[in-house]
Amino acid sequence: MVRTMLMTAASALALAFATPVLAETKVKDVDVQMDLSAIQNEKAAAYWTTAADDLKAAIAARVAERTADDGATIQVDIDELSVANWFETAFNMEQSELKGHVLLMDGGTHMGSYDVSVKFADAVLLLPEGTDVAVIAPDNKDYYQAMVNTFADAVVAQLG
Repeated sequence: MVRTMLMTAASALALAFATPVLAETKVKDVDVQMDLSAIQNEKAAAYWTTAADDLKAAIAARVAERTADDGATIQVDIDELSVANWFETAFNMEQSELKGHVLLMDGGTHMGSYDVSVKFADAVLLLPEGTDVAVIAPDNKDYYQAMVNTFADAVVAQLG
């Protein structure tokens, strides 16, 4: 019995010190594609014309400490963007939403992929302090920035 307890303790101790450190994915480049002509909400397409560049910059800023010449390329394809109007948002009939597919490639090697979907309710926490979320319009700069930042956070959170 003592032997069993000692073996168990020794195994637990060995596992505690042998736990591997998960390596973060190194990043070489970020590419964001958005076909505004495929976006069905015309108001969204008109307001979000710089969203691809803004998302690329936001993601790149979040992985700046992970850059490496031999890292992966993060490819983001935004496949859906809808922006609710103020009335829809105020009465929670529809929320603005940003959806995309993320593909991690290292040269020609597929390293992984995942989908990201962000609704305005996810982005509320990133609005400046004191913002009245009941009256903020979807074409507000802070609203837009909160959506972009929340999406970038979600992309980077799943990199590992």
